[in-house]
Amino acid sequence: MDFDNEDHSAKLLRAQIHIFNQTFSFINSMSLKCAIDLCIPDVIHKYDQPMPLSQLISALPIHPCKASFVARLMQILTHSGFFTQHNATENEQEVSYVLTDASRLLLKDHPFSLTSLPKVILDPILVNPWFQLSNWFTNEDPTPFHTENGMTFWDFAGCEPKLNHLFNDAMTNDTRLVSSVVIEKCKGVFEGLESLVDVGGGTGTMVKAIANSFPQLKCIVFDLPHVVDGLQETGNIKYVEGDMFEAIPSADSIVLKSILHNWNDEECLKILKRCKEAITNKDKGKVIIIDVVLGNEKEDSELNQTKLFYDVEMMVLVTGKERNERDWAKLIFSAGFSNYKITPILGLRSLIEVHA
Repeated sequence: MDFDNEDHSAKLLRAQIHIFNQTFSFINSMSLKCAIDLCIPDVIHKYDQPMPLSQLISALPIHPCKASFVARLMQILTHSGFFTQHNATENEQEVSYVLTDASRLLLKDHPFSLTSLPKVILDPILVNPWFQLSNWFTNEDPTPFHTENGMTFWDFAGCEPKLNHLFNDAMTNDTRLVSSVVIEKCKGVFEGLESLVDVGGGTGTMVKAIANSFPQLKCIVFDLPHVVDGLQETGNIKYVEGDMFEAIPSADSIVLKSILHNWNDEECLKILKRCKEAITNKDKGKVIIIDVVLGNEKEDSELNQTKLFYDVEMMVLVTGKERNERDWAKLIFSAGFSNYKITPILGLRSLIEVHA
């Protein structure tokens, strides 16, 4: 009986720890945001060797009365995998810190810097709707973001320069990394094509990478007026404003990078049908989708969790969702396309070729 009680107590305590960890997990996110705001990765990188805690404190833009708290911030950031700690030895009287692969992607000058993503996701504009989540389940609003702000995410971005800037910055940084992998690993996807439209292409990061590798391609960046306003045509790239639900410029191929997960099935079906109408060459024409595909059993738990996070983020901010292969196939065939091929080569996302 004593052993049974001990086992029961152990289960209760493990359950308590699990609840505590899930409740406090926001601390990882907000500590990361703090590190970015204080430029901690850049400060350590500039030091160019393991940086002692005292040197780090001296280099940070903090009030002197906060110096003793830096070690505690660094402790959670180290535990989260953003820094590696070098413990003191006989010759070194204090701990030192070096960057990890993750914190290198937070350097301002890194070619694939991702600092903008935490900045926009953790901004109050996008955090506050989460406080409406339980309330949203009891009302008819399309999203918790709408419950919080009285309008859709897209309408809000169109009239709020701060959100528009943060969002476009984050998408640009993400696309820069993804496009480099696409060009390196999936060049064959674009061979033989003469024209391409990047739907929802923002400021043209993806198209610029593609056009640089395939100068014969005539490329169009197609997005909402407030996104492409003031962007100038360069070389074989031009910017066109419009609404993808109404019509998409004609081309051999259409690129949809992180677009469809923003919309529900009915809305995605409309977009895909507009894509099919826009494809000029029905023999070699295609839609190139870069998006999350749920349900790969070979994936590690961290990647699966990230996909699930993304799915609920889409529920809170917009009307979209992440999809498994069966969901994708249903959409693709319902829109009138003949076949598709999924290549899981982009980490969080996959490349999906859809043929007319």
